[in-house]
Amino acid sequence: MKITPYSLTALLLLGLLLGIVPRARAQRTQIKGFVDALAYYQNGKVNFGLGEQDLFITSEITERLSFLGETVFKFSPESPTDFNISVERIILKYNYSGNHSVLLGKHHTPINYWNDTYHHGRVFFPTIDRPLLFAQGIIPLHTTGVSLQGQNLGRLRFGYDAMVGNGIGSGDVVDNNPFKSVTLAVHVKPTDGLRLGASYYHDAISKGSTVHNHSGGVMPVALTRINQDIMTASVSYNDSVFTKKFELLAESSMVSNRSDSLGQQRAVATYVYAGLRLTEKFIPYIRVDDIRFANQEVYFMPNKTQSFVGGLRYELSYLAVLKLEYQRAKSPLYPTADKVTFQIAVGF
Repeated sequence: MKITPYSLTALLLLGLLLGIVPRARAQRTQIKGFVDALAYYQNGKVNFGLGEQDLFITSEITERLSFLGETVFKFSPESPTDFNISVERIILKYNYSGNHSVLLGKHHTPINYWNDTYHHGRVFFPTIDRPLLFAQGIIPLHTTGVSLQGQNLGRLRFGYDAMVGNGIGSGDVVDNNPFKSVTLAVHVKPTDGLRLGASYYHDAISKGSTVHNHSGGVMPVALTRINQDIMTASVSYNDSVFTKKFELLAESSMVSNRSDSLGQQRAVATYVYAGLRLTEKFIPYIRVDDIRFANQEVYFMPNKTQSFVGGLRYELSYLAVLKLEYQRAKSPLYPTADKVTFQIAVGF
């Protein structure tokens, strides 16, 4: 029988259907999105707003090499009609042995449980917003660099992250000094639902650096060289295995800033979150934030703040959540603020 290109194609298709011809491993790429909208009452008026629209991409390039990308679109605070685009994460991950991997790119700095666990999809947040230690720029949210990572090792399910990258006085594509930031983080999961973690971060901020990781207001410029050390401890408990009732998350970070002129100053930022699942879908919760600074702080704006949050979360599904929340914040720089917020957050 004469074999033509058409008959050869038909034979190959038949072979694939019957499993005779081995199939090439297809690249698996997933694109997901998250968005939230809200209404809030503050200072005698009701306001409506849109939160962030998050584009989340993952791809398995080979059996060992994968990609993660996260880009956020949100309206600009400077203009009611313009929006900003922020590339939050671009990571290439290579699994070189067992549960050990090397990662290269722009990461969420693995210094806190919250920062390392929750991406920008608000549907997964236990509360409407992040704790205040992130909003006030206490934590370096992102690091561009390389890291080694291990997960679920041994009976305690030990995990580690060791990262070297550009510091908070540098950018995503270039470092403005020879110093590199160093992050070391470890955690264990001794039982289902319980995670205990600790981390250490070190960086040197050169004089004249514009600190790009700082949140809120105008980005500060370092007036002198500052050596920064951050130590963090965290406890996370989610009783989702047995009773599915209790949620607990507590973190505390101590930041030490040293300069030649003012010496060493410390800041401590803590939050505690607790939730109780009354039914399968209905969870009331509270969160308490406390941020304290030294009197002669050399880097942060010394805005000591205490905040109480009480809220109700209703989970329509895994990817659709309603939250109603009251927040009362006290600060010496601003009058006591009361705010009631309703949010709907979805994934698609």
